[in-house]
Amino acid sequence: MGDQFEKGQHALLNEGEENEMEIFGYRTQGCRKTLCLAGSIFSFGILPLVFYWRPAWHVWANCVPCSLQEADVVLLKTTDEFQTYSWKKIMWIYLSSLNSASGVTPDHPLITDEEYIINRAIRKPDLKVRCIKVQKIRYVWNNLEGQFQKIGCLEDWLSSTKIHLKFGSGLTKEEQEIRRLICGPNTIDVEITPIWKLLIKEVLNPFYIFQLFSVCLWFSEDYKEYAFAIIIMSIMSIALTVYDLREQSVKLHRLVESHNSITVSVFVRKAGVQELESRFLVPGDLLVLTGNKLQMPCDAILIDGSCVVDEGMLTGESIPVTKTPLPKLESSEPWKTQSEADYKRHVLFCGTEVIQAKGGCSGTVRAVVLQTGFNTAKGDLVRSILYPKPMNFKLYRDAIRFLLCLVGTATIGMIYTLCVYVLSGEPPEEIVKKALDVITIAVPPALPAALTTGIIYAQRRLKKRGIFCISPQRINVCGQLNLVCFDKTGTLTRDGLDLWGVLPCDRSGFQEVHSFASGRSVPWGPLCAAMASCHSLILLDGTIQGDPLDLKMFEATTWEMAISEDDFHIKGVPAHAMVVKPCETASQVPVEGIAILHQFPFSSALQRMTVIAQEIGGDRLAFMKGAPERVASFCQPETVPTSFASELQIYTTQGFRVIALAYKKLEMDHHTTSLTRDKVETDLIFLGLLILENRLKDETKPVLEELISARIRTVMVTGDNLQTAITVARKSGMVSESQKVILIEANETTGSSSASISWKLVENKKHISYSNQDNYINIREEVSDNGKEGSYHFALSGKSFQVISQHFSSLLPKILINGTIFARMSPGQKSSLVEEFQKLDYFVGMCGDGANDCGALKMAHVGISLSEQEASVASPFTSKTPNIECVPHLIKEGRAALVTSFCMFKYMALYSMIQRQTAFQITSFCSRIWPSQLLLA
Repeated sequence: MGDQFEKGQHALLNEGEENEMEIFGYRTQGCRKTLCLAGSIFSFGILPLVFYWRPAWHVWANCVPCSLQEADVVLLKTTDEFQTYSWKKIMWIYLSSLNSASGVTPDHPLITDEEYIINRAIRKPDLKVRCIKVQKIRYVWNNLEGQFQKIGCLEDWLSSTKIHLKFGSGLTKEEQEIRRLICGPNTIDVEITPIWKLLIKEVLNPFYIFQLFSVCLWFSEDYKEYAFAIIIMSIMSIALTVYDLREQSVKLHRLVESHNSITVSVFVRKAGVQELESRFLVPGDLLVLTGNKLQMPCDAILIDGSCVVDEGMLTGESIPVTKTPLPKLESSEPWKTQSEADYKRHVLFCGTEVIQAKGGCSGTVRAVVLQTGFNTAKGDLVRSILYPKPMNFKLYRDAIRFLLCLVGTATIGMIYTLCVYVLSGEPPEEIVKKALDVITIAVPPALPAALTTGIIYAQRRLKKRGIFCISPQRINVCGQLNLVCFDKTGTLTRDGLDLWGVLPCDRSGFQEVHSFASGRSVPWGPLCAAMASCHSLILLDGTIQGDPLDLKMFEATTWEMAISEDDFHIKGVPAHAMVVKPCETASQVPVEGIAILHQFPFSSALQRMTVIAQEIGGDRLAFMKGAPERVASFCQPETVPTSFASELQIYTTQGFRVIALAYKKLEMDHHTTSLTRDKVETDLIFLGLLILENRLKDETKPVLEELISARIRTVMVTGDNLQTAITVARKSGMVSESQKVILIEANETTGSSSASISWKLVENKKHISYSNQDNYINIREEVSDNGKEGSYHFALSGKSFQVISQHFSSLLPKILINGTIFARMSPGQKSSLVEEFQKLDYFVGMCGDGANDCGALKMAHVGISLSEQEASVASPFTSKTPNIECVPHLIKEGRAALVTSFCMFKYMALYSMIQRQTAFQITSFCSRIWPSQLLLA
């Protein structure tokens, strides 16, 4: 049957994505369908059951291969290691069903415009569209490209200029209606699965079918006691499983049901602003965001105005995030490429809450709908729960192999039994019963129910400890964990940062440290102005809210925050802008206040944030705050003290978190919105270093010591400074005092494809350099410690990790074997690191705060999010207690569940083997007495 793949045209669906699939075209054949129907009748329903278990067989039996263009059925095969099959029927969408169908003809401007995939999918002159629906996502057949493509998204190849021009004035009603018909409703519809459906799906499991067969056989032989025991055990197992699935279905339905009933304002071309239910939104619609506390019903690109958004629903972290409008750049490049690496700062994600919306040039906040339904960020997370990635767990693989061995042995025994009883002249019905008995004895029917017992009880014990699980099968995997990655800030260390001091500098170098313990406020100057204005704080209901670091920095200035009044425009400040001003008790401050005009928000990829501000009645300024190395790179070299690196190392090695500040004056004739980030972030003047103390949580060191004593590797993956991460690793016990830390630095050679790598001991600064040709070096020969294994740890930054992955791929496994500290890691690099550890056959756990760690939490075998939300969708496990004490509890429960599964497996297998041996002895006895009976006769 595999040869049929060669005949049928096939392609890739979601190429390059995590859910990539192969898609094959088939056409239903009448005679084959008739034969299958007859087979289903004559087999008493066994054939449909086999087709249910093997979807590919159903397609191969009923259909013939053909091109995707002619297919009415498609066969899907995942490209991962499991290669799971499924099939879908081709559906047709007819434009004749439109209300305005009379006006839609093949030569209508909306149809002839083939710039968008929706129009490329319309088959003319019938005006109909071929589509399939896979895992809640709709795909339409692109006639020009000759493949199925995802619908319900705005095209990624559109430039920012095209988005502004094409969608800046909204869609017409006709465009909306066509897109609504083809893209489907903007709903995340998770139905509460009926109990009868769950029950049928569970009962149709091959093991339960085998149990039913075994029980019927035992009843016919009057073997009632064991049959009743199996029935009771199976009913309990099925009931518990159905109950858990039903509870999860209800919980997920409640989580998303509010999404589908939101009223929004949409600007319709030639009709103005209209109120609309969110279910009718389509990609390209122009949303008008009014007021605060608005739940986003879709993903949208902000094109005018700014928003402060709470993304806690998606990330588990409720720190407000500032969103800025997509710049209107004169370029034909895709908008994601144009907006640098961090395009997400322009996107309002579905499921998040718009806390505050500020109008732009037009006086309104406008956003273009980017994705709808299950294509959105929230929809993607819900789909990951509905269709979890299957796990390749060794216990289950070995269980299947062992059962196949038992089936093989039972088949031999069945043949032997048939021969013996046929030769002995037994009645046919007795021969069949005895032969089938061997199968039911050899393969334990109660095995699936027994294996789930440990998991169910472990899940309930975890729930009592405040650890919630949305993927119970991963509990067994917890027992196999031998490496756990930890985020640093908020996970190993406390959330709150204490301001320790500030190290100002001038042309002569660093000055004396200003300690906040003295109670003195920072003297007025550019440094104080930067601390007061370079942040993303907002004023909500009279309370200042935002990032804890920003909040501590602002509070240290003792300034106040307010909203500019209408008469402030006289002094050059726009109305309703955020204004910071000195408190009434402050003295010797020559400015009335500073207005924050524009923000370039902080991003983990860029490691900095910048604001454009203006002194009321004075100069316009730009302030930057971020990682010291990054900020210094944007400053005039003569303003950065020569002792910058040494001073920075002094504080980072003591475990302090260090932030750098810089500023410059801007020309007043430039309009704020016309200034790009590249223009603003040049030729800055370095102001100094802000030093914050980030203490370990009380539970961190005991937990890490417990994990290390259990021979479970601990690894730190953080976006913070490398030296700070090394110090925290030493203080927490992740790296003991007797062990050495080797810094690895890798850099790409400018203007060429080569790279270099260097190794440096932290203690004595011994420097060993290698070129990219030396991929197979013996590290222990170069840096030895009396030959002791594990006497050193590698530490490297995200940049070095990226270079090593690209240019020193053969060296990477050696580094990862002893790699413990990974700093300045971006969210994508965290996911890549987890994946690389998995390639080394580690069972990897990831524990983070759920913000920048979402990708790594999903990628790990076991992801643990430290969040207050009970039903977090960021990871398989969520702990209500915000510390890492949950990790050893999870591993202990996992090991207990795993041991229970092993014991159950061994017991059931041993029981069946004893029964089989007894059956063989009876059969052998019958074969021995048979010749004597013949002689007597």
